[in-house]
Amino acid sequence: MARERTGGLVYSTEHGRMCPECGQPEAQCRCKAPAAPAGDGIIRVFRETKGRGGKAVTVVKGLQLTADELAKVGKQLRARCGSGGTVKDWTLEIQGEHVEIVISELARLGFKAKRAGG
Repeated sequence: MARERTGGLVYSTEHGRMCPECGQPEAQCRCKAPAAPAGDGIIRVFRETKGRGGKAVTVVKGLQLTADELAKVGKQLRARCGSGGTVKDWTLEIQGEHVEIVISELARLGFKAKRAGG
């Protein structure tokens, strides 16, 4: 009787968790591309300092884009602001207080964005 292959590499210290279907690291997995969470179509831009040691971060939520498009827009916004940042859980974080710059740049790119928070 032929033995069916049920195992495979599940975790690698070099790449972290591995996708059981395609064998790629989870960050590079293309078989289950996550979709952006549903929203109301309005992009909200706000300043946040909570949990960051008092340092301000500009947060952009509500962009209905694929992961690659979100990374591309994030790179454009970071370049426009002249600062670093990241993409976490479909949210862009840009280091520093750049709310007005981000809103104007998103409008130039064709997105409807508004300031949120105080």
